[in-house]
Amino acid sequence: MTDSGGAPSAAGAAAGRRIGIGLMYGLWRPRVLGAWRVPSAGPVILAVNHSHGIDGPMLMGTAPRPVHFLIKKEAFVGPLDPFLRGIGQLKVDRDTVDRKAITDALGVLEQGGALGIFPEGTRGEGDFASLRAGLAYFAVRSGAPVVPVAVLGSKERHSRLTPAVPPLRSRVDVVFGDAFQAGDSSGRRTRKALDEATVRIQERLTVHLAEARRLTGR
Repeated sequence: MTDSGGAPSAAGAAAGRRIGIGLMYGLWRPRVLGAWRVPSAGPVILAVNHSHGIDGPMLMGTAPRPVHFLIKKEAFVGPLDPFLRGIGQLKVDRDTVDRKAITDALGVLEQGGALGIFPEGTRGEGDFASLRAGLAYFAVRSGAPVVPVAVLGSKERHSRLTPAVPPLRSRVDVVFGDAFQAGDSSGRRTRKALDEATVRIQERLTVHLAEARRLTGR
């Protein structure tokens, strides 16, 4: 579902949020901390750690605003392709400079929407140890604030019925951090400026993750 300008629609993302709320709260017991830190309006980038496949849907169902996620193209297969497009999610080819994905993501921010990014690029330890430059590019180019998000508890245990997901009705914590500007306010978009922004982002995300673990005991 897209709007008249070709960008993923806010209505699609809002529908995705309603679906996410129903599924995440129906299957698990999310505990959400700090959601008030997400700006209620205007462009924002939610930078999420990624250690489990449910992290994206969990954020879609717990964030206070609809979220357009950049999702690897491999997920857009079969019936999932029209579904993900219909709920306003963005397909990205991680093996190349995907100009359409870049344009779509910037379009979300230009329209005052919320863009969700896994800055580690792929599922891993979820500790923000290795960041790709994409997040810094979107943050510096758009000027949108970045809100760090830690999803904790999604991979601590596995369901006996479906090992790929946490046990049903188990608790998953979603902790939102303080919004910050990734750029240095100079407006520079040089490689050096993006490298500096990436370091700045990694430091803030790592500190937030440590604080989220302290708050939740995880």
